[in-house]
Amino acid sequence: MKNSSILLLFLALIIIFLIDRYSSIINLFPLVVRPFIIINSHRFKIISANTPISQEVGLSTYTSLPIDKGMLFTFEKADYYNFWMKNMKIPIDIIFINGDSVVTIFQNVQPPTTKDQKLPLYKPEKPSDSVLEINAGLTNKYNIKKNDKVKIYL
Repeated sequence: MKNSSILLLFLALIIIFLIDRYSSIINLFPLVVRPFIIINSHRFKIISANTPISQEVGLSTYTSLPIDKGMLFTFEKADYYNFWMKNMKIPIDIIFINGDSVVTIFQNVQPPTTKDQKLPLYKPEKPSDSVLEINAGLTNKYNIKKNDKVKIYL
């Protein structure tokens, strides 16, 4: 009896792992952890920035970011939203998204080196309705590029 209970527990853990790993069937399994975003078959857990304050602060309080996480900024309508690196401590890749497609990518954007440094603005080539910030180098590592399809699960 004890062995069968252990086997059932082991099988349940395998099923949970497979559901989590192959999340394209996420809508069939509402217990899988959300929110996340998939770009070019790569999944990132989302830290949401959907209020003016969270969007202003962004990742500036982070000294590191897990490789499987990113911050998603969502907006009511598509527009040319400017981003900058004010108070940032880590380099990032900035991915501008409109609907279900990547519209612009800025790779390896560096944090400022001094407090009074003039900060460049990062603006998409086309209007975007969301922006994903991830660790610098990941767009290159995962071959994420302009026009890639995006799926956001909130």
